[in-house]
Amino acid sequence: MGDAGIQTPGAARGTLLPSLFAWFLAIDLVIACAVTLFLMDRPPICPCGTVKLWHGVVHSSENSQHIADWYTFSHVIHGFLFYGLAHLVLRGTARRWALPLAVAIEGGWELLENSPMIIDRYREATMAFGYSGDSILNSIADIGWMAAGFWIAAKLPVRVTVALAVAFESLTLLLIRDNLTLNVLMLVWPVDAIRTWQAAGGLL
Repeated sequence: MGDAGIQTPGAARGTLLPSLFAWFLAIDLVIACAVTLFLMDRPPICPCGTVKLWHGVVHSSENSQHIADWYTFSHVIHGFLFYGLAHLVLRGTARRWALPLAVAIEGGWELLENSPMIIDRYREATMAFGYSGDSILNSIADIGWMAAGFWIAAKLPVRVTVALAVAFESLTLLLIRDNLTLNVLMLVWPVDAIRTWQAAGGLL
């Protein structure tokens, strides 16, 4: 018997990485998201007038306005999750479109997240006191961080990707009393005890 039907683990992972056309489609979706956010009157950069690679103060008007912050870890985990979901659901040539699909979902969330309905929900139910939405720069960077997480998941063994996700969730829980898990929980099903605990502040 020949080995034509045998696929190495590396090749199996590679089937979820996009073709050149899929990359262009993903970039087009990011541009469309940026244009839509502009039409929604979102500020292009932080209203403070500066652009930072990192902003680490959660309870601040500059949170969610720059290229990276503590919630960047959550967006990287989004990429992990999208990759895992695509690995389970997509088959054949459809796998080449996994990244554009992930970008479309993440971009859709960025648009929804910056709608008045979700902004008000964050203010009422989560620790995002005074939250007024993201800058366009931050939203596009979030999509980029998700794509980075997708790429990392494509390159690393599953157990390493899972370990990274747990480490990210544990780190942000310890330092800012928030993470992807709590963010989703508090948005969908607010718990007063958790909100009070979060308001007390983390280590940063």
